[in-house]
Amino acid sequence: MRDRDEGEAAVTDVPPFRLRAVLFDFDGTLTHPGALDFGAVKRAVGCPPDEFVLEWILALPEGEERAAATRTLEAFELAAADASTPNEGAEELVRWLRAEGLKVGVLTRNGRPAVERALRRFGDLSAADLDVVVTRDDDALAPKPAPDGVLYAAAIMRVAPQEVLVVGDFLLDMRAGRAAGAVTAYLANHGAVDGGEADGPDADDCDFVVGRLPDLRDVVRLGLPLPQGKLPNDLLAGFLDGLAGGDEAVVVPPAIGEDVAAIELRHAELLVAHGDPITLGGSRPGAAAVLVNTNDLAAAGADPRWLLATVLLPPETTPSQALSVLGELADAAGHAGVTLVGGHTELTDAVTRPVLSLAAFGTVSRDELKDKRSARPGDRVLLTKRLAMEGTALLADELGERLRALGMSPDELDACRALAHETSVSEEARIAGRFSGVHAMHDVTEGGLATALRELAAATGRGILVHRERIPVSAATRRVCDLLDADPLGLIASGSLLICCDPTAAPELRAALATADMPATDIGELTDEADAVVALEHGRPASWPAFVTDEAARLIADGAPRAPQRDPPGGGASPHRGERARR
Repeated sequence: MRDRDEGEAAVTDVPPFRLRAVLFDFDGTLTHPGALDFGAVKRAVGCPPDEFVLEWILALPEGEERAAATRTLEAFELAAADASTPNEGAEELVRWLRAEGLKVGVLTRNGRPAVERALRRFGDLSAADLDVVVTRDDDALAPKPAPDGVLYAAAIMRVAPQEVLVVGDFLLDMRAGRAAGAVTAYLANHGAVDGGEADGPDADDCDFVVGRLPDLRDVVRLGLPLPQGKLPNDLLAGFLDGLAGGDEAVVVPPAIGEDVAAIELRHAELLVAHGDPITLGGSRPGAAAVLVNTNDLAAAGADPRWLLATVLLPPETTPSQALSVLGELADAAGHAGVTLVGGHTELTDAVTRPVLSLAAFGTVSRDELKDKRSARPGDRVLLTKRLAMEGTALLADELGERLRALGMSPDELDACRALAHETSVSEEARIAGRFSGVHAMHDVTEGGLATALRELAAATGRGILVHRERIPVSAATRRVCDLLDADPLGLIASGSLLICCDPTAAPELRAALATADMPATDIGELTDEADAVVALEHGRPASWPAFVTDEAARLIADGAPRAPQRDPPGGGASPHRGERARR
């Protein structure tokens, strides 16, 4: 739940949403709170003080007792309607919402006659200004907190439930909205007397809290499309204000109007730089962007320190959606221990989904730099963990419904998605970096191990002999790949690190990694043959596939069957190198 003071918009903890309709509670929300005394109603009908009066009445046996209690409730509602007044800013807010092109409706536990009578107390708001009014007299609908009324109103207004903002001053309003999948805003202006029913929600019951109806405009703006161009300064300033500071090396930090970052390099012999865009980051592109860039710095033996981010968002992106991407980016940077020092954010029709391009910087001493050109013939090639955790998580995220139809259980899919949290190689790179016998490291990313070994061969100028039967593939990856007709060797595989090390250092390094619960498998060795990958399987010559497109990218794009793969002439660099599915 986001509690906001003085109408200020939430920054990094905003749920991403797009609004097309607002659905108001009536008593205490559009009308001034306190007109209906629920405590008096309960005493009049004999309802216990700790029960909701409407549910208590509906639970009575059909007959005169229920009818009498219902008439008493209706009499109280009509009297309250006669005494009601519009809530502060209610009429102006509804006019503004309609001017913004939003549908507006009412969902109330009151009877329709009381709502119609209370609307006559408004000077500039009538039922004609509302697209739908749902009351308890709509017999087929269960009352709030059931989601029925929200879902019904959304259908009448021809919008998806998740495009509706449910606004109310009552716990049951929030629970109904949340159960329907709507965005929820709690109006903390209730004035019910003791024994009333205006309970406040818990943090899990609503997305926003506002103290006054006029403050709701800031919430609504978070769900309206932004114009193309730079992110508005007020939104960007709020995001920047929420960034973690404390890195004394950052002399000029990010700020509105500041075009550069200035960093003092203290006691660092080398600055290591890397840049990658992310276009295939699943539902968490910010986290994927930070992970990919810091992994590559770590694979060079560097300590990742700083990030510059260019974030391109498609047209119709809302402030909440933009802030969600930026907030995720900031959270991932904080988790990785790196500082976001600047960048650029804009909406453009050049992209159809968020594209994040990061430049990452780290520091390392000259003797701890892992330069791939230092690798030597005879070095063992170790692969950490199992293939292909990132690709498995990505496919479970993007193609979950298809995998369920093919037989995967919800628990299996959740286990696959959880692999996204195991895709950093920073810790194993740090451990391996302490060994003088480690000459080179390489992060396995898009194009999978098939592409990564060719990239490593090209960078080292050495050949690689790989034993296919030794390659560890997780059971979850095999299951997903079997169902989708994908090859694990061509599946994006961040979370696994290739390490080239002296044969004498390999046993001790593997033991150190195993102690850290990061097992490493010896899958081959470097050879004198320049820039070539040669595969064996149980001692016999075997093919080594090449992938023009990463398997995850292919499946997500169109689900086309896998094209036949072949070894490039001479086993050299994969044509995938120039395509870059994710980076």
